[in-house]
Amino acid sequence: MPVAIITGGSKGLGRALAATLAERGWDLVIDARTAGALQEAGRELAKHGAQVVAVTGDVTEAAHRAALVAAARDLGGLDLLVNNASALGAEPLVGLSELTVEGLRAALETNVVAALGLVREALPLLRAAGAGAVISVSSDAAVEAYPTWGGYGASKAALDQLSAVLGVEEPGLRVWAVDPGDMDTDLYAAAAPDDPGERPDPADVVPGFLRLLDERPASGRYAATELLGTVRIGDVR
Repeated sequence: MPVAIITGGSKGLGRALAATLAERGWDLVIDARTAGALQEAGRELAKHGAQVVAVTGDVTEAAHRAALVAAARDLGGLDLLVNNASALGAEPLVGLSELTVEGLRAALETNVVAALGLVREALPLLRAAGAGAVISVSSDAAVEAYPTWGGYGASKAALDQLSAVLGVEEPGLRVWAVDPGDMDTDLYAAAAPDDPGERPDPADVVPGFLRLLDERPASGRYAATELLGTVRIGDVR
């Protein structure tokens, strides 16, 4: 069975993607910082017949990243790494004049530094897979100037650039940065608690991620909203 590591897999987009991959016969390694929610997610995912290893911890810690990769190795290897865990830097979000350097550092540590650390840890298994892939969950805040989203957006812009360079340096892999668009998640609620607008359920954008896995286009940046449409995948950026 193919094996995926999905960080932030206890809820939101990570859990929705994990559930769909489990239905497709993938074995999974998922993580989160909250043990109760993670174990519950693991039990539900295992009902699809998948082997699910739930590892509680924080992706900013090197020992935790090593544990995730070791769990994948025990399952037989690693075909897909999904860098989904994210930090806002401030909850709710604030303008740059109010954003502390500690808050920006926290966003960069989770969204960029930890993602690179996990990629480096996982690269030997991904290379050995023959068709290894890395998906890093980005944001439109990486390319658009939204008030209060500056720190988070800067971290996602940096993640996009890391993904782009990794795709060039590792031509044997597929490396995709994916902007899923606004979703009804705890992260968005924490970022903008005063925004009552309706947003799609994370499960609604999962088919866009599956299209990447099924069609395996060139490494690059993709938007889930376009992947869900009829646009030719080679034209999506």
